[in-house]
Amino acid sequence: MNTTPRLTEPEETPEELESLLAAATTAAADWGRRSPHDRADALSAVADALDAEGQSLIIEAMRETGLTEGRLTGELKRTTVQLRMFAEELRDGSYLRIALDRQDPDFVLGPRPDLRRWLTPLGPVLVYAASNFPFAFSVAGGDTASALAAGCPVLLKAHPGHPETSRKTAGLVRSALQSAGAPEGTFALLTGRQAGVSALRDPRIAAGAFTGSVAGGRALFDIASSRPNPIPFFGELGSVNPAMVTSGAERERGEQIAAGFVGSFTLGTGQFCTKPGILLLPRGSELPKRIAELAQNVPPARMLTSAIADRYRERTTELADIPGVEVLARGSEHADPSDIPQVSPTVLHAGSVADLLSEPALLEENFGPCAVIAEYDADEDLRAAISAVPGTLTVTAHLAGQPDDAERQLVSGLVALAASRSGRVLFDEWPTGLAVTPAQQHGGPYPATTAVSHTSVGTAAIDRFLRPVTYQNAPEFLLPEALRESNPLGLPRSTHQPGASQDWAPPQ
Repeated sequence: MNTTPRLTEPEETPEELESLLAAATTAAADWGRRSPHDRADALSAVADALDAEGQSLIIEAMRETGLTEGRLTGELKRTTVQLRMFAEELRDGSYLRIALDRQDPDFVLGPRPDLRRWLTPLGPVLVYAASNFPFAFSVAGGDTASALAAGCPVLLKAHPGHPETSRKTAGLVRSALQSAGAPEGTFALLTGRQAGVSALRDPRIAAGAFTGSVAGGRALFDIASSRPNPIPFFGELGSVNPAMVTSGAERERGEQIAAGFVGSFTLGTGQFCTKPGILLLPRGSELPKRIAELAQNVPPARMLTSAIADRYRERTTELADIPGVEVLARGSEHADPSDIPQVSPTVLHAGSVADLLSEPALLEENFGPCAVIAEYDADEDLRAAISAVPGTLTVTAHLAGQPDDAERQLVSGLVALAASRSGRVLFDEWPTGLAVTPAQQHGGPYPATTAVSHTSVGTAAIDRFLRPVTYQNAPEFLLPEALRESNPLGLPRSTHQPGASQDWAPPQ
């Protein structure tokens, strides 16, 4: 039995929490009114501060998480790149989607008033940091960056798995924002579990963002939804990320696929939300044996926290004990100086797709270096498997370089189905390579996320913390600067003039 001590968190007092909430509320009006260029400069200042103290942050994160220097160096770079990407999005200004409809007495549906629409900040946002990315999904990560970019103050609930890294990062964020002229209360750190729940219930919090487990995320989502004034809660919860391989792909590059799969599902000790947890192979494939051999050569690595290690141990034992499941590679557990165990990979063979689908537990995420393999006989098996997988972040397909007609027909029929079950459909790659770009979609149907229409990665993440407002026949002096006729901020806008083309009007 594991006797690793549990993570504890210092708790803010009710008075301390009240002070933080009041400061965020006061800051909201000021920060939200700042010009996009001013907020862009502030985000760039945060990125510069993190870069300047990068080595000390990485050393602290290595000590607390057991992650390697190379991994954390890359992650910190991603964090500062995200901040600068949002700064550029602000300077561009098109994210506001400003639309002006000029007054038109001859409009086809009757006289049209002057209408001016844009997007405005929601208000203070409560962000829950993730365990597995101490920089990119934590204190100054994508949720924080996108909320600040939108004009929303952020209360950041730190993860207990890396408390000192969180405190050091938060100090740098606060100092950089203050130096850039942001109002007091624009950013603050929470460390207490109860404070994180109490803040979510507070009517001054306008939205929540979370990356973590299904159980924890769903509990918070339910709180946000059951408030007297429900608020949006953008949770990334759990994802099994199935991958399928055609017989043509196996013939062409079976060894490459086996090595890529093992590298992907064991990356970061299997503690990535995009880890491919299920692999669907053609009946009679030689790849399961090769995958097991490669997995057995992967050295053990430390889990992030004792709680994650405990749950992984329980889930892996549960899956391995399912009748008919064959353990192709049995992972082992090893002591670590941190008292959080190191584990080696486990590979399970569920049998046929029918066997896989008969056990719902096999279709649920197991957060750690464990993967499930099942074999399909016909096209219908693949359709049944993808249909049965709960909402997921990704679906991956490996195809032959020059697929024949049968393979083209197979995959063509699966792409729309895969898109209906996930937010990203990949071909001939592995999902753990997540590019941070404007076109990225990191989301999916529940339980992958609680808000299928949005992404938590890429510049489109800013949309989560904005809402539309239209001004009708407003006097110029009462309009926000961005909507005034003179356009003093020089922001892009779409304009519909009186008498513009009305091709969609019915014939007279």
